Amino acid sequence: MELRQQALQVLCAADPGEKVAQATALHAQASQLPLSPHAPVPGGPLPGRPALPLLVHPARVPRRSPNKPEGLAALLHAIAHIEFNAINLAADCAWRFDGMPREFHLDWVRIAAEEALHFTLLTTLLRDMGHGYGDFEAHDGLWAMCEKTAPDIVARLALVPRTLEARGLDATPQIQEKLRRVDSPHARRAVEVLDIILRDEIGHVAAGNHWYRWCCEREGLDPFALYPGLVERYCAPRLYPPFNQEARRRAGFTEEELAWLAR
Repeated sequence: MELRQQALQVLCAADPGEKVAQATALHAQASQLPLSPHAPVPGGPLPGRPALPLLVHPARVPRRSPNKPEGLAALLHAIAHIEFNAINLAADCAWRFDGMPREFHLDWVRIAAEEALHFTLLTTLLRDMGHGYGDFEAHDGLWAMCEKTAPDIVARLALVPRTLEARGLDATPQIQEKLRRVDSPHARRAVEVLDIILRDEIGHVAAGNHWYRWCCEREGLDPFALYPGLVERYCAPRLYPPFNQEARRRAGFTEEELAWLAR
């Protein structure tokens, strides 16, 4: 057994339960596994995922009010889909990139296991509401950026954990505020689950910040000056306020970066 091969197996697993189990097991044993200097070759298309949910253009994903049970379930399903993709994103980082320290691979194996926990918490809540993962349509924006940045680790770290996943730091408190206005035990439980997710996601974005700057230093690049160009080159989504300044500071964003965002 070898760490990067196991990470690839997590990425390739199509069944959500199997993906969660493999990500959790890999994290438990990762520190004892050897590490290959070269990424193993995948045997099929990536990532592994079930036939459902049906993936549609982001504009076609219907917006529903969480004030109604069906709308609350749809919202939780959308977040669960993000967490499912986040398992794949972390496993892809742990598998794909050559020339990185062992600590880099261990970080992303840990993150994959934490994303697997988030997915489990959300799908358990969905099941309590009479729904399952795959019951609602979803979009593939997060994985699409993963594919675009596959050849370039600096772009990947800049635009996935530091951009797309960091948006969750801003959005989560707003979602929680809406859920607190819903008189429902499922909504109250959802707020608690989102507390766990927000706590962990600060650490995930911090890992992205750390390794982005590490790679920039290795390649003689200015991380602050480089970032806007990467946003334009890869057509990353524009970020709009309000920003969760406290969470972003805890995740390692500098005051200079926060001022640039505000502009």
